[in-house]
Amino acid sequence: MSSTPGLSGAERTTTVVIGTGLPGLAIATELCRRGVDAIIVSGLESPGTGDAFQAAPRQRRDAPGTPSREERNEILRQLRNYASSHHLDIRNDTSAVLLDKMGADASLHRWAVHTPDGVLLADHIVLTRCANSQLRRMLTDLGISVGQNLVAAMRAIGIYLVGVGELITPTPREVLRQAKAVGQAISAKVNPDSVPSVLTGSFAALPAPL
Repeated sequence: MSSTPGLSGAERTTTVVIGTGLPGLAIATELCRRGVDAIIVSGLESPGTGDAFQAAPRQRRDAPGTPSREERNEILRQLRNYASSHHLDIRNDTSAVLLDKMGADASLHRWAVHTPDGVLLADHIVLTRCANSQLRRMLTDLGISVGQNLVAAMRAIGIYLVGVGELITPTPREVLRQAKAVGQAISAKVNPDSVPSVLTGSFAALPAPL
């Protein structure tokens, strides 16, 4: 990635994905398949407050039909294989510690993700772990009115959610569905005139739903 003038050592990318677990790998894969560059890091702290963002405590799905651990592991294995074979920029040892809104032009928002290794500049941010209440507090800290639709409020400023923002932990397949939707949304903004038909499917190699 190229350095951006004004911020010494800053790297420039289209999207920063915060979270290196299954949701982070899922959205990173979708972005790669659509030709959107991204850097994937772990962690996140609340912008301007230093309060750590933690994974939300949620209900677990123990009802019949819950995906088995084997299915989840198989999905994760395939995502990791894809990430490795396509050389995705996944930085497991780099944590996001601060998220700053740098401003906006006519169509895109500029974000600065501060890490111990430097600053990452991006037009889009994808969050894959933190509590609903913390997401709302983050918007409030940024001076943005949330209203009832958290997802819409986040997307309006260039932040997308995969695997978070719900009261119940999504299943692996729901995470894949969310990742596909977010990948399509970001790709449409990055390449509005390009809708490659070859990318209409997603994770075709995965086993059929149970």
